[in-house]
Amino acid sequence: MSKYISLAAGAAILLAFAGHALAQEADDGLTAGSILIRARGIGVLPETTSSSISAIGGHVNASDTAVPELDASYFFTDNIAVEAIAATTTHRVTARGTAAGDVDVGTVRLLPPTITAQWHFLPHEAIDPYVGAGVNYTWFFDTSVPHTVVKQVSYEDGFGAALQVGVDYHLSGRWYANLDAKQLFLNTTAKINGGGVRAKVDLDPTILGVGIGYRF
Repeated sequence: MSKYISLAAGAAILLAFAGHALAQEADDGLTAGSILIRARGIGVLPETTSSSISAIGGHVNASDTAVPELDASYFFTDNIAVEAIAATTTHRVTARGTAAGDVDVGTVRLLPPTITAQWHFLPHEAIDPYVGAGVNYTWFFDTSVPHTVVKQVSYEDGFGAALQVGVDYHLSGRWYANLDAKQLFLNTTAKINGGGVRAKVDLDPTILGVGIGYRF
């Protein structure tokens, strides 16, 4: 999913040049002390970069999903902000290519609160691209199993890194439109049927979002 990050980065750069060409000023813009609250719709696209399943072999697959998300950015300076996001997602997990064929492992919900430090390139312009990096902690909860071969499953919570690129576009007054892409890097170990089977997974979801924000 790194191609989505590259495309978003390219789009942000093009928008930055367009902003300069138009020479649009967004009143005082995003300045030190500003708080930008956004509501986004996000697509969460898990990419299993590495996985292994004990005893039965195969690899792990997790489904894509789309959910609403809330986030807030606080500007310590005109250019430097910290963003926190909150959303929960539900994914269907499948063990593919095992000795027993493709096995439905059920569903699990994720709560991955993420904090990133951002650099805003043009906070006073109508179009303000930014990049960020930070950390997330993912909780796995509310598992549901098919009660066939798989009767019980649990997942280990853990920390992961996060990279971010996006752009805020000043609409009017205190309102902003937003495009955002994040790449999370996280791993977990799933214990199936009390640990009789264990699956180690590097799960690196790409998160693509679009939304609207209000500046306080």
